[in-house]
Amino acid sequence: MKLKFTLLLLFMSFIVHSQTNWDAMIEDNLKDIVKQHKAFVSIPNLPENEELMLKNINWVADNYKTLNFKINLLESSTLPLLLIEKEYNPEFKTVLFYFHIDGQPVDPNKWDQDHPFIPALKHKDDQGNWETLNWDAINQNIDDEWRIFARAAADDKAPITMLFNALKFMKAEGIEPKFNIKIVFDPEEEYGSNAFLSTISKYKERYAADAMIIMDGPAHESNKPTLTFGCRGIARCTITTYGAKLPQHSGHYGNYVPNPVFSLSRILSSMKDENGKVLIKDFYSGINISPEEQDILNAVPDDTDALNKRLGIIQSEQVGNNYQEALQYPSLNVRQIETSWKGDKPKTVIPKIAMANIDVRLVVETDGKAQLDKVIAHIEGLGYLVLDRDPTDEERLTHKKIVKFTRTNGVNAFRTDLNSNLGNTLRESLTKVFGEVPISIRTMGGTVPIISAVKTLDIPAIIVPMVNMDNNQHSPNENIRIGNIREGIKMCIAILQTSI
Repeated sequence: MKLKFTLLLLFMSFIVHSQTNWDAMIEDNLKDIVKQHKAFVSIPNLPENEELMLKNINWVADNYKTLNFKINLLESSTLPLLLIEKEYNPEFKTVLFYFHIDGQPVDPNKWDQDHPFIPALKHKDDQGNWETLNWDAINQNIDDEWRIFARAAADDKAPITMLFNALKFMKAEGIEPKFNIKIVFDPEEEYGSNAFLSTISKYKERYAADAMIIMDGPAHESNKPTLTFGCRGIARCTITTYGAKLPQHSGHYGNYVPNPVFSLSRILSSMKDENGKVLIKDFYSGINISPEEQDILNAVPDDTDALNKRLGIIQSEQVGNNYQEALQYPSLNVRQIETSWKGDKPKTVIPKIAMANIDVRLVVETDGKAQLDKVIAHIEGLGYLVLDRDPTDEERLTHKKIVKFTRTNGVNAFRTDLNSNLGNTLRESLTKVFGEVPISIRTMGGTVPIISAVKTLDIPAIIVPMVNMDNNQHSPNENIRIGNIREGIKMCIAILQTSI
């Protein structure tokens, strides 16, 4: 009889919990959530100011203490790292959440408000321009289209606020997450994650988990729930070509001294065809997209015509059949070209050098060192002597074609299987809550500096982006749409109720 009564109580508890009206709870507390977010964003978070960074860390730690989380400050090579954790059941699996607590540099003169760290509440007027609202407006009905403008309002303080409030609401309802939780707050992600990466080996056991969820970056431009299963890596190189030992007057030496810009341009033009495909041998080697993966790529609701119109291009490069497919291949990008003349006005000189700074975006099937080796082999195939230093006088007089090639092999990509247990369970949970299958992004175009941490910890990782795509991340007038805060909390609740 006692067993039946216990089972009945458990069943009734399940019914109550499953019927919790999260929308109503978020609505009732939205004013306080917005105030909390405003207070958090008001604390400047540039790593150069250690005192203020510690204030940010303490703000987060103090809030999580109210949820009975264990607070840890881990020593790093620079700023201390905040790791908080809570074990709900020793039989549960553990999920490591990753956030960053720092923000990009600011130029106050380029912001349309008093200061980037004085949050402004805005809405669009009838002409589509952003107009500042008095903060008292949140005491009335809050419009989902209102936005909070401030540095780090979206990247990454909004997701931090979302997860905290999701946990707070679940605690108020007596509902525990279905996995144990560890959360790491990176104090220098925007500057290379040196602090976090310096702790990986030393505290590997402290970070140990069964899965990793990275809450950073914008959702798909449709603003629908999004799961991103990987990101590209990056390698870099610089190609330098040579003319005379010193810059020469173009009148005196034009038609006599070779201009290094033209030899550099010939090298670069040999690397890509007119449709944007890389011509370097084996550059795309090993890339295979299965029919099932192709279906997933095609299912992402990108509007190609709208995208091209926004970009101002009539046609994309023909590496993939669409935007998502293009991201599955390594890319070769010339990001800057310069010569030995650094002045702000043209000068009648034949420069002594020309340089091209290049980045190679990597996918899981490619390795940074190997891709740069292919670039070197291509240049050598054009008849160049390739050095990793400036040529000597003897080499200048012996070789007509010389290139200096310097490199950084960079960080390789990561990607979690679209049909992994982590992916499937998260997809199912979000589908139940939102009534439609979330968008699955196989690989996002950008590179996050913590890829090496994902690889070292050797756990499946998924990026769950929750902020609006047009948040002006890293730029002036960064903002978060209030509707995304509301929906983000619901996404976090769904995730926390997922049996990983």
